Amino acid sequence: MREEIVHIERELMLIGRYKELAATASPVQERRLERGSSYILLSRLEAEGPMSIGQLAQAFSLDTSTVNRQTAVLLRDGLAERIPDPEGGMARKLRITDEGLRRVAGEREYRLNGLATVLKDWTPEELAAFAEGLAHFNASIEH
Repeated sequence: MREEIVHIERELMLIGRYKELAATASPVQERRLERGSSYILLSRLEAEGPMSIGQLAQAFSLDTSTVNRQTAVLLRDGLAERIPDPEGGMARKLRITDEGLRRVAGEREYRLNGLATVLKDWTPEELAAFAEGLAHFNASIEH
């Protein structure tokens, strides 16, 4: 295995550790989204508008049963709702609710504040290079 790949794996593992530390170190505040998958799915619905389970599964390269379980949590908590397809298709679609929008905004603010704290000493050039590298990495995952 290439040394650079080993280094990247270690750094990604440490990013996971940062997420755990950030979650436990934060002061108690308004209830956050309980699962990372909730934030990801709601963010996609916020950006794209109503989507079917199949469309969400395809967007994230997941099995529909997995997305179905994850979206059941959103429906149960009133963060998303089922609606008829706005384009008249047969499949029902999921739409983010006002409560879902509010919770996504709160979660995003929490995450942005945490990142701003961690990255406060980085130069604009370092931030741009890191953002570009992450975007490239995520694009590679999706293809």
